Amino acid sequence: MSTRRRLSIRGIHNWIGRHPMVGDAVLALLLTPFALAGTISGHYGWARALWGLCYVVPLIWRRARPDVAAAGVAVACLVQLVVATGPNAGNVTVPIVIYAVIAYGNARHARWWLWLALAGSLAAGLRWSLNDDVFRSYGRQELILNITALTIGCAVTVLMAWYAGRFARERRLNLEQLRRRAEDLERERDQRVKLATQEERTRIAREMHDIVAHSLSVIVVQADGGSYLAHHDDAGDAESRLRSSATALDTIAETARTALTETRRLVGVLRDDSGRPADLTPSQGLADLPALIEETRGALPVTLQVTGDPDGHPALSAGADLACYRVVQESLTNVLKHAGPGASALVQIIHRPDRVEVRVTDDGRGSLAATDDGAGHGLVGMRERVSAWGGTLEARDRLDGGYQVDAVIPVESTPTHRTPGETP
Repeated sequence: MSTRRRLSIRGIHNWIGRHPMVGDAVLALLLTPFALAGTISGHYGWARALWGLCYVVPLIWRRARPDVAAAGVAVACLVQLVVATGPNAGNVTVPIVIYAVIAYGNARHARWWLWLALAGSLAAGLRWSLNDDVFRSYGRQELILNITALTIGCAVTVLMAWYAGRFARERRLNLEQLRRRAEDLERERDQRVKLATQEERTRIAREMHDIVAHSLSVIVVQADGGSYLAHHDDAGDAESRLRSSATALDTIAETARTALTETRRLVGVLRDDSGRPADLTPSQGLADLPALIEETRGALPVTLQVTGDPDGHPALSAGADLACYRVVQESLTNVLKHAGPGASALVQIIHRPDRVEVRVTDDGRGSLAATDDGAGHGLVGMRERVSAWGGTLEARDRLDGGYQVDAVIPVESTPTHRTPGETP
């Protein structure tokens, strides 16, 4: 119930903030009885009522047009100096508009209103002290003290309202600046994530080039061999040449199907519009993990555990095998960066009949916020790489300290992205 009430109050506050004249009109309405009570006594009741309204009606534009509000209240105060010999309840609007002109208005105009209000404080001290009743009953010394007290009282009220409005203005400007900065940082982070994703896709294309190139090389060699057998009678008897040609065609078909699957994945995953040629680098796989672990042990104690039989499931495609390797490589890189001194890591490769699980844990002091910084080859790149092969990746802080990355890649999966016109 209390939560619902807080939400309701916050909603009302936000709505009034978007419609400032509504809230200011309510304030003016609440102050109207007090302003009229201090002005309508005496003759010319309708004129005095109009005078009282001059105090409160301008407050409707207190935030929307603070200069208009201040001008209206200033007119009412000038009338007061002429027709009244003392303060009234309508004077409460003076600090309200002084607060408004500095909090919501133009800073240069606000300074003029401050000086005008201070001059009005002096005028009020003189006017309220030099009326006939006070002048006859007070001596010179008492009269000076009375003028000084009234002037200082009015001036202090004005200055308090001024500094309160200035504080509110600076706070509002700081909040707006922080909000804009947060929006800029959010846009910058989104852009960095996009750049990281694009860079990782380009990196995948560079590494997968060897796989596709190898398949095409096999196709070319087998096609040349089959063509030679078909056109050269001296290569053997017809039956053996036919058998060899059939074997070459089977190899070509199998290699082409594999290359087509790899190419479809690349076309669906990679969207690099830069058109820049990429350098070629050799690709790695699970078989290269021991070398990676040995290389990493020079800077970080790492243990490698392999569970299950790698031959107990269909072989991973070259791209999926590379994805497993990259998950381990990036995870160990993050451990080195963020786990701190004295940390150690455990790499587990679990072979199951339908999938390969990769788990990297550490006992350092790293965190998810430190690892997922969107700066390049972190969680963004790992998720992009694993998802390209129909897998999933989870990263989380461990309850007993440290960090854990879990990746699951199926050994047989259909492409997660399809090229235009491809049927499921």
